Amino acid sequence: MTVRYGIVAAALAVLPGGALAEPEETRAGDAAQPPAVTVSGSVAVASDYRFRGVSQTDRQMAVQGGITVAHVDGPYVGVWASNLAGWGTFGGANLELDLIGGYRTAIGRGATLDVGLTWYVYPGGAAKTDFAEPYVKLTGTTGPATLTAGAAYAPRQQAIGKWYDDGAAAAAGVYDRPGAKDDNLYLWGDGALAVAGTPVTAKAHIGHSRGQNGLGPNATAVAPTGRYWDWSLGADIAYRNLTFTLSYVDTDISRREAAYLQPSFSKGQDGIGSIAGATVLASLTAAF
Repeated sequence: MTVRYGIVAAALAVLPGGALAEPEETRAGDAAQPPAVTVSGSVAVASDYRFRGVSQTDRQMAVQGGITVAHVDGPYVGVWASNLAGWGTFGGANLELDLIGGYRTAIGRGATLDVGLTWYVYPGGAAKTDFAEPYVKLTGTTGPATLTAGAAYAPRQQAIGKWYDDGAAAAAGVYDRPGAKDDNLYLWGDGALAVAGTPVTAKAHIGHSRGQNGLGPNATAVAPTGRYWDWSLGADIAYRNLTFTLSYVDTDISRREAAYLQPSFSKGQDGIGSIAGATVLASLTAAF
């Protein structure tokens, strides 16, 4: 995208001055106005992909990226993607592709309301794997501190129903209750505090899932143990457009509960280790 725009800009630069020239006062006035549409994005490499505390890559590395197009009046659309466990667990391309649309608006001094929907897509996976999840977020900033409270509710749908009674059945691909539907509610809070005079921002997160109690088609799951807490503590270190993040991530999912997930979420269905246990997560993100 950058190269393409650079070529266009270079082509315009060599055109005769009168061809596309505007009055000086018009150009100055335009420069003072914010752009109607902005495009932003990022790419990242992470030591693990933890979705609400549960590893989606069997504690292995993930490559992730996204792009968002936003209008100055509030609406936005975006797409975000990450690799998943690479042995066919999720079917198809072993890829999560999130399609996002929403509306963001200021509701007071330092406060922003964000309402939208995420459509989770697993390209090439089972026909009933994809699911929708509306969300709402309220963010407030005062000085160096930012606090966010959010709720995401996935209504009853097959993708998050309990299709398997146990992990072994999921690994074998034998449905116990094909077509089962369930819903899920996720509540969370985030906090960030910029450390004055440094490129460091301290961060904290806590979330609670309640609803889905099992693995859906192709072993997808939002809250695979029914209800649980996840949390993290960490820090961002920023340098220009790069951000290095180091955080401690954990859940209250027991090893016994996690064993239900292992045949579907861990490499080779080996069931070794817990994909919901404590870990130190590192990532490097480049924004553009």
